[in-house]
Amino acid sequence: MPVVCRGVRCFRSLLGNLYGGAVLPFNTQPFCSKWARPMSLVPIVLDKTNHGERAYDIYSRLLKDRIICLMGPINDEIASLVIAQLLYLQSEDKKLPIHLYINSPGLVFCDSCHELYFLSGGVVTAGLAVYDTMQYIRPAVATWCVGQASSMGSLLLAAGAPGLRFALPHARIMIHQPSGSAHGQASDIKIHAEEILKMRKILNAIYATHTKQPIEQIEKWMDRDYFMTADEAVTAGIVDRVLKEAPSAKIDVHNHNIKKPSSA
Repeated sequence: MPVVCRGVRCFRSLLGNLYGGAVLPFNTQPFCSKWARPMSLVPIVLDKTNHGERAYDIYSRLLKDRIICLMGPINDEIASLVIAQLLYLQSEDKKLPIHLYINSPGLVFCDSCHELYFLSGGVVTAGLAVYDTMQYIRPAVATWCVGQASSMGSLLLAAGAPGLRFALPHARIMIHQPSGSAHGQASDIKIHAEEILKMRKILNAIYATHTKQPIEQIEKWMDRDYFMTADEAVTAGIVDRVLKEAPSAKIDVHNHNIKKPSSA
């Protein structure tokens, strides 16, 4: 039910099945309608070509440079857009790397009601769809954390090509186990509980694979919300480097060919 929050209507929204790192349905998180609205203004840039000037929205222009921006919690819609861009860039060039910039925060401050709201990092199945696509396509995918990579955002960050997982100095990374709730008959609740445990096992295995950490350590970290600085994420094996400035021309990962490690 909607509640009034200092003159601004804030509400609990059913974020959907598997939302917020949840495997069970009806995981609700409070958030304010003011910042829940999607961004309406997208910058337009002009690109000069031999045929004159061409106008792009900023994200399409970045896509031309093989840059994908994953901004916000990972839901089915966002996952579909990212997957489509990954497949498109593979069709354009199967050798050049793709660069995935991630800012999937878990905390949002509402300027109107002056409250801090929790918004988890994404839908498990949507995140796994992006993960599988990253592993499936032939180009190497470099991942970059700007701001925060929470929940499924941190999993996608860790899933980047070895040596090409980066974070900026003040980036934050958070990992945790799936969460959710269920209602209905006891048998149905049991089925969902078993499913969430299976998902937790899958996520733990993925983190262990990409971080090279023992599964016992992953399980310990994932038991509760576990926040890391960029440097701590390097130690944990989620990212490879913390970049304080743009790479020099000699190590410019945006321009040179990078081969994806062959799978066993």
